[in-house]
Amino acid sequence: MPSMQPSNEPKTTGSMPHEARGYEHFGGVVNELASQSTPSWPAERRASGDAPNVIVVLLDDMGFSDISPYGSEIDTPNVARLADEGYRFTNYHSSPVCSPARAALLTGLNPHRAGFATVAGDPGYPGYTMQIPDDAPTIAESFRAAGYATLMVGKWHLTRDSLMNDAADRSSWPLQRGFDRFYGSMEGLTSLFQPHRLIRDNSPLVIDEFPEDYHLTDALTDNALAMIKGVKASENGKPFFLYFAHQAVHGPLQAKPEDIEKYRGMYDDGWDHVRGERFRRQIRDGLFPEGTRCAPRNTEPGCEVVPWDSLSDEQRTLFARYMEVYAASVDNVDQNLGRLIDQLKAMGEYDNTIIAFTSDNGGTGEGGPEGTRSYFSQFTLGARLPADWVSDVERDIDLIGGPRTFVHYPQGWAYASNTPFRLYKGHTYAGGVRVPLILSWPKGMPRAEGESGLRRQYAYVSDLGQTLLELANVPRLTERHGRPAQEVDGIGFGALVRDGSLPALRTEQYTEFVGNRSLVRGNEKLVTEHLPGRPFSDDEWRLYDISIDPTELNDLAAERPERVRELAEAWRAAAWRNTVFPLGDDGSLMRQRPASELRFETAVTIFPGTPTLERFRSNKLTKLRSFEIIARLDAAVDDGVIVAHGDQGGGYVLFIENGRLCLSYNEYGRMHRVSAPLDGPAPLEGSVGAGEGAIRAAFTALPDFAVSVSVSVDGTEVLTLGPVAQLISMAPFTGISVGVDRGSPVDWELFERHRSFPMRSGLRSVEFVPGPKAPYNGELIAQIERDMERTYE
Repeated sequence: MPSMQPSNEPKTTGSMPHEARGYEHFGGVVNELASQSTPSWPAERRASGDAPNVIVVLLDDMGFSDISPYGSEIDTPNVARLADEGYRFTNYHSSPVCSPARAALLTGLNPHRAGFATVAGDPGYPGYTMQIPDDAPTIAESFRAAGYATLMVGKWHLTRDSLMNDAADRSSWPLQRGFDRFYGSMEGLTSLFQPHRLIRDNSPLVIDEFPEDYHLTDALTDNALAMIKGVKASENGKPFFLYFAHQAVHGPLQAKPEDIEKYRGMYDDGWDHVRGERFRRQIRDGLFPEGTRCAPRNTEPGCEVVPWDSLSDEQRTLFARYMEVYAASVDNVDQNLGRLIDQLKAMGEYDNTIIAFTSDNGGTGEGGPEGTRSYFSQFTLGARLPADWVSDVERDIDLIGGPRTFVHYPQGWAYASNTPFRLYKGHTYAGGVRVPLILSWPKGMPRAEGESGLRRQYAYVSDLGQTLLELANVPRLTERHGRPAQEVDGIGFGALVRDGSLPALRTEQYTEFVGNRSLVRGNEKLVTEHLPGRPFSDDEWRLYDISIDPTELNDLAAERPERVRELAEAWRAAAWRNTVFPLGDDGSLMRQRPASELRFETAVTIFPGTPTLERFRSNKLTKLRSFEIIARLDAAVDDGVIVAHGDQGGGYVLFIENGRLCLSYNEYGRMHRVSAPLDGPAPLEGSVGAGEGAIRAAFTALPDFAVSVSVSVDGTEVLTLGPVAQLISMAPFTGISVGVDRGSPVDWELFERHRSFPMRSGLRSVEFVPGPKAPYNGELIAQIERDMERTYE
């Protein structure tokens, strides 16, 4: 049967069909009656054609000012089209980080009640279950029950680490949470050129090599368009809900060369100039009233921004290049939004389509003060690293933004992204949580002539999904799987869209992330900038009148101590209601892992032809511990990859080339290569067993996050490497492949010679044997009943 995939889809192996009636994988013909899980759209609504399509376009880590309707110089004409025809919200707030925002948007619950106090992990406390509750219907489930086709492309990031592998319970995957179709990534980040793991519907795609012109943002759009066309060709009157959750512009930053070239030189004047120009346009366009002050450079510990003019010429050249890539990535998102809008117009669907365009949180400072060309050595998630740890491995500047580098911009550019606010993603100050929101529906919410379309009322991310249901006249499900649905926290604000003179419908909202806390009540905002390791004390609270001080510069706490105490008590009450406790500020909650993960720490044998082992499943065998790899081969063996684990962000690959046994270790972009002839003193012997015909690679964890490697053939050591830096945190990011190096390659030079370099014959199996954990491995088996609260001193 000919492939029905979009033309730029990489070739895959294995069958990747649509699932039906409880099967996680399916490889046959779908019976029409058996696969029908929701009622058809009512005939009277279908005939009248009055049910709107609904699209949410959600960007990742994009700051308040990064699109032209909010002051940016980045070319975003298609976003501007939506703003010109629709409505811009200037006081819309999200969560400080991504998974909580996504859970709140889809469920209408506050993030902790939805199980996501932080990004998806697996520690298990009530606010950290990392799984949408069974009795919390998603808006996709409500739309589907109302007869909509429900489609999703992009980033999910709402499934526990331990439930993303091929054998996992899929009840938290997109199709089981209301979507008919899905194409994208289950994780929070990936390469835009060679994604580490893509899922179609319920099945991972097995992709040995991506086409040279593959780009994930384009591919997501290709798939979204194909899904929409399929729905409308099959039943033209059936409306659709599309959740388009971009991976861009989360790190690692990557963009197509032609898009980067468009911005060459645009950022040579630096972040101070860019922020000033963006703020000037924001005032000109009425986003903020005259007299609003733009917050100065961040000076908080760990968040500092230096004057651009204080940098060296070399630093300015490098830092400007990072921002060129970031801008190019935003531009490409806009180009693809234009493709989506143009197709809707060609189909006659645009005027009756509700489109929401927003971001999950503010721009991020995770690149640190100088940015990084080695994303995974910078993004180490709180590991206590030695003083000589290299968080930025020097690379050729011309590689920045391409498939060979995993980079992120310096926090000075996040300071510009979040104009005019303070701080970044992860903070409860406005820079972390105040994001753009544009709503457009030409038929149902036409702009009155002369109306600005600006909406200044406070709204929160849990309100957005409920607003879309409200506008589409779709009732939220009152039960799920026979259980009454939880009451939502979200408040639909459709009335505000239609009448900008109405007061805000939401008058109070708590926020918390890693000990950073805030409470908005009316025009007042109580907020902390919590430093890890310090007590969670009322002394941390700051108070602002955000109606006249939206950039949070004039602290009123000393003037109004009684008001601070009153609002602090209100925050605590909201925290208890929303299962916020225990508070954690040092990453220890995420290092506590449930006992169910221990099954992933036993030896596993992988055979050629096995799909790439999922990232988290792979890392449980190797992370912060010693381990051994045992490859069993025939006496006669072809050239090719024996085993690969990782990608251009860091990893290792063991292979045979031209009769030599070779090991390449990618130390976050710095390559180490060793090799030895296989016809030397220890050739492979004839029989395959524990000793003979076996290649063993022993990785030994050393102090200070280092590792050494010894490779032996039939018991004789032939290669040594190290000490080198261990691959920690999320590296290696691409999982283990046996007999091939799939996706982003570990060793680019090897890739240029042989591409994915499959071993055609002679490889029997590869076994991973986890050894002892390093003393600095902080993972503990979680005691969920212990320490369920952490109160104030």
